Amino acid sequence: MANIRSFKELRVWHNAMDAAMRVFELTKRFPTEERYSLTDQFRRASRSVAANIAEAWRKRRYAGAFVSKLSDAEGEAAECQTWTELALRCGYLAPKDATALDGTFDQILGQLVCMIDRPEDWAVGASRNGTVAASPRRRVSASVGRQKDAERRGQEDGHG
Repeated sequence: MANIRSFKELRVWHNAMDAAMRVFELTKRFPTEERYSLTDQFRRASRSVAANIAEAWRKRRYAGAFVSKLSDAEGEAAECQTWTELALRCGYLAPKDATALDGTFDQILGQLVCMIDRPEDWAVGASRNGTVAASPRRRVSASVGRQKDAERRGQEDGHG
């Protein structure tokens, strides 16, 4: 696997962004009476897929948090498939557009499942067995930490 430094380098994030933009374009043609219901919900869910992937990327130090955010993205992608089907049945989407959009979200779901199944491949600050490496900083008890903070504040104020 290549050394990926940002969520913006992930293919799944690019696919989710492209899908969100496609949803935005397609929903521009939805009836105005759907603006605050189907249109709004569809757009929010599609945007949330990419947003949750970005959040997951920043939480990959902890496998549980990483998987949780990816699972949220997975749920939003499945929600988009439902909105796609509803828009098709309401006659707001052409069958060709609905099929393409559904396929895009299927691809995103597959990519997310692969990431969820192997969180250790994406972990940062972890050994290959999935355990997080210990912090190199020395631990200080809370009371010693508070005492040092008070001393620092006194020095900053010109006291001590």
